[in-house]
Amino acid sequence: MKPFLKFLILPLVAVLPLTALAAPKGWESLMEPAQLATILQHSPEVRVIQVTGDFTKGHIPGAVSAPYALFRGPQENPGAVPDIESLTHHVRQLGITADIPVAVIHQGSNASDMGAATRVYWTLKSLGVKDLAIINGGFNAWIAQQLPTTTAPTEVELSSFTPRWHDDWQATTQEIETLVDDPNARLIDARQASFFTGQQASSGRPGTIRGAGNLSFESWFDGSAVKPPTQVKSILASYDDKSAPLTVSFCNTGHLASINWFLMSEVMGVPNTRLYAESMTEWSMADRPMDNEPNRILYYWQMTTDWFGKLLGA
Repeated sequence: MKPFLKFLILPLVAVLPLTALAAPKGWESLMEPAQLATILQHSPEVRVIQVTGDFTKGHIPGAVSAPYALFRGPQENPGAVPDIESLTHHVRQLGITADIPVAVIHQGSNASDMGAATRVYWTLKSLGVKDLAIINGGFNAWIAQQLPTTTAPTEVELSSFTPRWHDDWQATTQEIETLVDDPNARLIDARQASFFTGQQASSGRPGTIRGAGNLSFESWFDGSAVKPPTQVKSILASYDDKSAPLTVSFCNTGHLASINWFLMSEVMGVPNTRLYAESMTEWSMADRPMDNEPNRILYYWQMTTDWFGKLLGA
């Protein structure tokens, strides 16, 4: 067994201190599992939170469970940001402060699953947490590299962190209403092309926000892991309207869109990139301007034929 792996096998119950830290050496917003393993060798105070997957069946030693639902809105508008009181309670329970580096890990079951991690990353950044990272490929990638796991619980000291919401990375519905006709803004629909073109809809009216372009979140992935940086850079470089001073990513509920936001803002350093958290669910609640909104009769006919196709196994 490698020496650093021995170091990572923690006691069954670890009490993690609330020491203020600078970002550890080698810390990046998107890290490979081995990078995090090396960092934990030298900086065990780093907080690792797992947001999807069955935490009880296995997790990174020292990690704590932080179910994605804690950071989501109500069922009728899941993309909405929870109130600050709820978020404050959750981050305190997780022992999170502004200064402790936090690594967010998802199960890694597919590309979409990463949206849970990127959305939680965006939320914590907006709450004032300074150093954040996501593990490429999630917990499945950690397992694939034969890094240590445990089923033992981890106790963390409650924090007294009082976060303050920063709206630097958020675009509200009211702001989007002014941006649909603004040539200095680019609106990016992160959903698959069939949703962008109005052929499918999972919430609200089919179609997209007027003036938006389409850059599907799937473009960035090989399987459940993000493509190498050179390919990510090439995908971004090939997208239209690169010079727009403001970029807003959206989807149905701010889940998939947070992947685009993360890779553009945090990995590629595109300035003034924001997330429309409520996305199409809230946008389509009122008669706001849309593109690619299909004829209702044709749309429901397509839905019916798709349903019959699935029923018959076509």
